[in-house]
Amino acid sequence: MASLTVQQFINKIEEQRSLKETNAASYKEIYYIVCSILNEFISEDWKQTSDQVRSSMAKRVYYISMEFLIGSLLKNNLLHYNLLTVCNDALLELGFDPEKVYEAEHDPGLGNGGLGRLAACFLDSMASLKYPGIGCGIRYRYGLFEQKIINGYQTEFPDDWLKEIYPWELRKDEDSVVIEYGGNASLYNNESGNLSCKYSGTEKVRAIPYDIPIVGFRNQFINTLRLWSAEPVLELNHAKKDNYYDHLEYEKQIEQISGYLYPDDSSIAGKKLRLKQQYFLVAASLRQILNDYRENHSSNYHLLYEKVVIQINDTHPTLAIPELMRILMDEEQFSWSEAWNVVENLFAYTNHTIMSEALETWPVWMVQEIVPRLYMIIEEMNERFCLYIFYNHPELRHKIPQLAIIADDHVHMARLAIVASFRVNGVAKLHTEILKTKEMRSFHSVFPGKFQNKTNGISHRRWLLMANPTLAEFISSIISPVWIDQPCELNQLLRYSNDRELLKELAAIKLANKQDLARYIFKQTGITVNDQSIFDIQIKRLHEYKRQLLNVFHIIYLYERVKENPNLNVMPRTFIFAAKAAPGYHLAKEIIKLIHTVADIVNNDLSIQGKIKVVFLENYNVSLAEKIIPAADVSEQISTASKEASGTGNMKMMMNGALTIGTLDGANLEMEQLVGKHNMFIFGLRSEEVYQHYNLGDYQANEIFQTDQRIQFILNQLHDGLYHTSSFKDIYFQLLQTNDPYFILKDFDSYVEAQHLIDLTFRDQLKWQSKCLINIAHSGKFSSDRTINEYASAIWNINSLK
Repeated sequence: MASLTVQQFINKIEEQRSLKETNAASYKEIYYIVCSILNEFISEDWKQTSDQVRSSMAKRVYYISMEFLIGSLLKNNLLHYNLLTVCNDALLELGFDPEKVYEAEHDPGLGNGGLGRLAACFLDSMASLKYPGIGCGIRYRYGLFEQKIINGYQTEFPDDWLKEIYPWELRKDEDSVVIEYGGNASLYNNESGNLSCKYSGTEKVRAIPYDIPIVGFRNQFINTLRLWSAEPVLELNHAKKDNYYDHLEYEKQIEQISGYLYPDDSSIAGKKLRLKQQYFLVAASLRQILNDYRENHSSNYHLLYEKVVIQINDTHPTLAIPELMRILMDEEQFSWSEAWNVVENLFAYTNHTIMSEALETWPVWMVQEIVPRLYMIIEEMNERFCLYIFYNHPELRHKIPQLAIIADDHVHMARLAIVASFRVNGVAKLHTEILKTKEMRSFHSVFPGKFQNKTNGISHRRWLLMANPTLAEFISSIISPVWIDQPCELNQLLRYSNDRELLKELAAIKLANKQDLARYIFKQTGITVNDQSIFDIQIKRLHEYKRQLLNVFHIIYLYERVKENPNLNVMPRTFIFAAKAAPGYHLAKEIIKLIHTVADIVNNDLSIQGKIKVVFLENYNVSLAEKIIPAADVSEQISTASKEASGTGNMKMMMNGALTIGTLDGANLEMEQLVGKHNMFIFGLRSEEVYQHYNLGDYQANEIFQTDQRIQFILNQLHDGLYHTSSFKDIYFQLLQTNDPYFILKDFDSYVEAQHLIDLTFRDQLKWQSKCLINIAHSGKFSSDRTINEYASAIWNINSLK
């Protein structure tokens, strides 16, 4: 473990500063210097870890994901090396504000939301628990986008996170591989008498790996996040060499493959680029996996699954399955049955949602064009699987069109992943049960042993120890720091849930965090918020099913009540939003505009005496979340029941002492089972009621509109009232003409009641803080350490190298 005194750290900083022409270093320069100091320790431990894994002949997990939302790493890595306090003291001694140094780091643009943040937490836990693991992703030149709010509208700008040197990555040219797209594929019988394939006229792309260290917590164990970047192959064909403009166009097309996260798929070109990205990721990663296996174990791939397990995070990396079949059959001369035996024992698939955008499909013609050989293999898989159903499950013959990998001229990626993986897991108990009993019921009857649950988790080191150090120190002073290595020990806090003095200390910590956030809000927006008010927070991707709109409707309702009676006895509220909407998602962007329109009216109405404030913080990312979450009083987890697979924001705010208002959806259900219904604010339809309405078709949004004067008032305000100047008619018609698909109007009454109960409960601060402490005490169950241990034992069958 790195061990430096404050003076030694100062000396190292001064030593590097002396190499510069001037001593007037900027915060950016100091940031790079501190990274350099830390990288000295990391590089040594990284090599030692690699040697340890190699010599132990350990089985490794390769976690393939299109997203890794790792956030800034300097502060995290200092914490993991037990150097954060030393570094802070050294910087202060030299006259630098430590937080400004850490803020000089740009969040890597490698993810969008919960899927990518979960992957990052999993990598953190694997390293901290000493499980040999490698993350495999794409080194996007630009992230999703940088969000700016202009006149209340979301505007997207390039997220140029690589415009400056990224100090944590290491380019590995020696591990580059060549990927081939398109062309012609012709079958022939190889020397073993098995079918193989020859290619001609393919487009070649070079995949260059960049490695980022994933530092374990104070254990000198470092795993790797390998990100692939697309570059042109230097050996261009003659036509491209001879034509300068063709050469430039070729380079541009190649660089687009790792150009930016989630290209717009509203066009054919965008769809093709997404599919190319997915193949690029899996083809490059599989080459590296096989090279690692050959170097460390054997050149015989028949027992590859004994030393390797591949976890595919959602459907995006599913092409890894036919790609490995291709390599084994076409290059290693395996028979189909030999290759299939390897594949079906190697891959595990995590399903993250039942929402249509996650249950990915690709047009048959597009797969044929971009990866023609893979399509042949998928077609064969489909034929064999359909025949298996026909002869072995005659009761399901009529459902073959709903089970087939290829159906309706599309390749269904989730079906492919289920058929070929040895395990399929959901990410919360409710989600897994919905998969098994409803959405994938037929698959579950065919493969009853495949489906498991692995409830998501978060890194308690990042989201409590680092993001909320005052609370972390408070907890350690009560129960000792044992919880840092064993997060379930947080339940020792339960014995103090009625200790008045400790609860007052807890309240003081929350108030200080709220004051910090209030200062940040004023700096960013110019809005002054009351730090004594309830900080009611909804931070997540903007989507209809997450129901930011329900939250806004309550704000409109509450505002009208206070406006009618300025002396109304309500607790002051600060409603805080942060969210990005997909660039092509019109209705989500309209909801962002509505939030800002409501904020402009409410925040500037002096008659309500500042009892309500509405704040939208732009460009939501990991670093912003770390500022907001410790200050949360109320955690909004209000998705339509059955739509949110798990959620992890609910876990982060719970761990930081916020109380949840939510539906019994995703992991909210497990939270409620732990803390009890009296320590959360549960409302709304249950998942079985939602499905009942879907099945019976008996829900009528217009009936609620006609009978609930509050709903009528709110929607009329959008259509032609106070808020109509910005034209929110699309929201109005979405709710009434398309029959409110996410039951916002149906759940409104129950939501208002739950919000009123929050108001009443918050008035008794000792009672409130007791509930907060109970939530913190149970939050250890949602550490990603627990999740990773469950994956390791029940799916991956890998051992820790402790």
